[in-house]
Amino acid sequence: MPQTIQVRKRERLAHSPTLNTILMVEEVLKNGDLMTLAELKKKLPKKVMHQTLLQILDYLQLSGKIIIGTKGILWIYTERKELDELIKRGTEV
Repeated sequence: MPQTIQVRKRERLAHSPTLNTILMVEEVLKNGDLMTLAELKKKLPKKVMHQTLLQILDYLQLSGKIIIGTKGILWIYTERKELDELIKRGTEV
């Protein structure tokens, strides 16, 4: 029975997204507005398997970089340098 568990673990790991694929998806989401999953797939420069794309989106949502809602996917993460500029331009209360 332990052999079956090991085989299943290997199957799950066999389709893990690569760093390059994750970065590619991040870049498209950063540069776009609210988009559906179908629109995201069309905008990607390379094809990504559906399950792999869902894994990437799960990761990005858990890490607080995107929000997935009923109308689509939206990039929400603000890099620190952008945040510093916003703070400089803001009004102190």
